[in-house]
Amino acid sequence: MSDADDSKPSSPGRRQLLKGLGVGATALAFPHLWLPRTALAQTPGRGSVRHLIYIRLSGGFRFTTAYNGDVADEFNPFGASDKRAPGTEWGVSKLLERAGWLEGEANKARRDLGMKSVASFSNEMCVLPCVDHEPFSARADGGHGTGLERFLTGYVGGATGFMTLVNYGVRARVAEAAAKGITLLPAFSLGEAGMATGAGTYATYRPPVLEGSGFERFGADPDSSLKPWAARVAQGVDERFRARLHLPLRSGADTYQQTRKASSDYGKIFRDPILRVSADSDDMVDGISNRQLRTLLGTDTTGQRAALALRLFHFGCPAVFLNQGGYDYHSREDAELPEELDGANRLVSGLRTALQRMEHPEGGTYWDKTLVVLGSEFGRTTGGSRYNSANGSDHGSDLATRWMSMPFMGGVITQAGKGGKSLGSVNRSDLKATGKVYSYRSVLKTMMDLLGADHEGVFPADAPLQDFFA
Repeated sequence: MSDADDSKPSSPGRRQLLKGLGVGATALAFPHLWLPRTALAQTPGRGSVRHLIYIRLSGGFRFTTAYNGDVADEFNPFGASDKRAPGTEWGVSKLLERAGWLEGEANKARRDLGMKSVASFSNEMCVLPCVDHEPFSARADGGHGTGLERFLTGYVGGATGFMTLVNYGVRARVAEAAAKGITLLPAFSLGEAGMATGAGTYATYRPPVLEGSGFERFGADPDSSLKPWAARVAQGVDERFRARLHLPLRSGADTYQQTRKASSDYGKIFRDPILRVSADSDDMVDGISNRQLRTLLGTDTTGQRAALALRLFHFGCPAVFLNQGGYDYHSREDAELPEELDGANRLVSGLRTALQRMEHPEGGTYWDKTLVVLGSEFGRTTGGSRYNSANGSDHGSDLATRWMSMPFMGGVITQAGKGGKSLGSVNRSDLKATGKVYSYRSVLKTMMDLLGADHEGVFPADAPLQDFFA
């Protein structure tokens, strides 16, 4: 299939095709009918997590300075850590030791809650050193526009955002809960509209995009102001309007009606006090208070969005996407990257601490049932030096740009025995792959599989990864 064709395929039955076409002509016109249905492949860990936190290190991230640090100085001028946790195979950079948010008496509350430097729990994280947009391509995609499109949708020009695919994939779970009178929140994109695209079959599954970090504006219930008879009149008007439409035009009306009902159902949840993560509430929900979440994750926009993600999970939300930082350091990377990455370190450590403390409604902890993944639109290069001429880094078509060394964290990783493991490897002097290379779409599909989301027809040429459970 082409890069632009990421909609769910719909093919006529074999008998109908053969009525008007010869077998040979059919094979030429529809070759995908004769290929193995790799879209149905699944991992042994399918459905093992209930929630996903997907974080983009914004702007293109120099992965070798953090998660693939056992390489030459030209790729990681900050050096490798000698304080990595025992049993860690992947390349922990010295920058992952940074934890300014733990230092001094002012940060004692974070230490008391259990926060640690990322390097000290590196044996709980699994890293894929060689994730590539297109493993069979002759060169890396180092373009901000096209690289981001691939990150958001899997393809250049992709029409369906990843969070939309997640919502579509868990639709049966949502419908089953609704039949029992339970409203489950959908996946959310916190601040990135590109994660929420989708048309046709996927149109009704686009996730909400929240630009802020809370639901303070949901202070009143507009539906409650309608008298029962007025609500019935409004419903009747909608139903009659839909009935008069030609069949092909009804999907738009269905989308509107579903959105309107969902807004009403979701509004009741959005007014719940536990979603007011900007307030220093000491009320314990799932074993942790909002004040503690603010202590762990911070009070900046990223920290509050991360806290909100954890609270959305309480209401059945399957996945949340958020951006962190800004890493497009064409200059001054030597001075500014350490401080910026310190924020990412705090986010990762805070999420780990919170998830391990939080009690999941289905039993166990949220850590047991949540997957945390970090990625970016591409890696970064310096063309053979520690930094470019402006003490920064660039992006082009080489291996340093190509490899996105993505870390995975959560109970499912630990239980599978992959904590601290490196799924793949590179030659430290030139970054040539000496182990497995994974396609970016396979990684996305793996996240869907672990969530138990239906991914039939999604990225049909890319199967979910089996190596987490090998």
